[in-house]
Amino acid sequence: MSYVEMPGAKVPIRMWADPATVEDGAMRQLQNVATLPWIKGLAVMPDVHYGKGATVGSVIAMHGAVCPAAVGVDIGCGMSAVKTSLTANDLPGDLSRLRSKIEQAIPVGRGMHDSPVDPGRLHGFPTSGWDDFWGRFDGVADAVKFRQGRAAKQMGTLGSGNHFVEFCLDTDDRVWLMLHSGSRNIGKELAEYHIGQAQKLPHNQGLVDRDLAVFISDTPQMAAYRNDLFWAQEYAKYNRAIMMGIFQGVVRREFKKAGVTFDPVISCHHNYVSEERYDGMDLLVTRKGAIRAGSGDFGIIPGSMGTGSYIVKGLGNEKSFNSASHGAGRRMSRSAAKRRFTARDLEDQTRGVECRKDSGVVDEIPAAYKPIEQVIDQQRDLVEVVAKLKQVICVKG
Repeated sequence: MSYVEMPGAKVPIRMWADPATVEDGAMRQLQNVATLPWIKGLAVMPDVHYGKGATVGSVIAMHGAVCPAAVGVDIGCGMSAVKTSLTANDLPGDLSRLRSKIEQAIPVGRGMHDSPVDPGRLHGFPTSGWDDFWGRFDGVADAVKFRQGRAAKQMGTLGSGNHFVEFCLDTDDRVWLMLHSGSRNIGKELAEYHIGQAQKLPHNQGLVDRDLAVFISDTPQMAAYRNDLFWAQEYAKYNRAIMMGIFQGVVRREFKKAGVTFDPVISCHHNYVSEERYDGMDLLVTRKGAIRAGSGDFGIIPGSMGTGSYIVKGLGNEKSFNSASHGAGRRMSRSAAKRRFTARDLEDQTRGVECRKDSGVVDEIPAAYKPIEQVIDQQRDLVEVVAKLKQVICVKG
């Protein structure tokens, strides 16, 4: 489908989703965002749903301003995937050992490494810039300085919620490794600190929603936020790179006889801010649950823990600010999913996948998400499909 244009106070709302299927709360959030004085464009992805601060699945382009709550608390959250030389024929009949080895190597939930991971021991890890990155921690908000030790030990860890590590097969039976994570606790604490700072500023007192409080260019508050935001986005990128390096190490050891090789890693943020230029204007583009899909950009659009995912290539559609969806998108809240489904339902819906099937992850049940095929179909003018993957192992926090 192409987009549907809905009226908004300052800008039209371009929707790559059927407006009739978008819940009222999400539509109100979109209308509220369209009232912001600094807004220059708003694009809505097919995985759109209600979020905290701003709608998940939205692309908010502003001139001279950025909304920290729209970025969200998992700054730089995103995906990484890599194609391997393994095929389905290389896999053992029982995948439980492999899942266990992944869980032993990569801490999940609130877990962390006993000591910081040395990236120098990881195959193919881009160590250039690593020391400079940590050196810049001295410049982040004083409010989180005491978290440096924890941040170092959480580097290369998964977290919980919808984060995952997966072993997948494509339609040619080639094995892919894939994972989803962000900036862990340090990103959350930086985000919460700056959201609080923004809400105190005088220019934000008359907004329709206090969660839409912004920082304005050429102010010390904006400078401080941008510094911490870009540092946290880099943390998220490194976090995924280290996890992927650890994951590849597990696979190398478990399939030593096969002599595994890996293609270049595909990686993309889907909760972040980028400086981009449209119609001759420099804009701050916030992708809240959306990936960059510039012409030729590779991206990853996951479904749920039982339905599979897509590797895509961007078509460079400027109407969407070169963006596409970040996943299937939830069709019910976590609490609603827990009320409606049981561990038995989860077992039924994840049959054939080696994964957790207990009540602790019922909120991640496939039925709580929109059908991924439909979401892909609604953005054929934004991306082309490169590969379709189906997971055989899914590790959750």
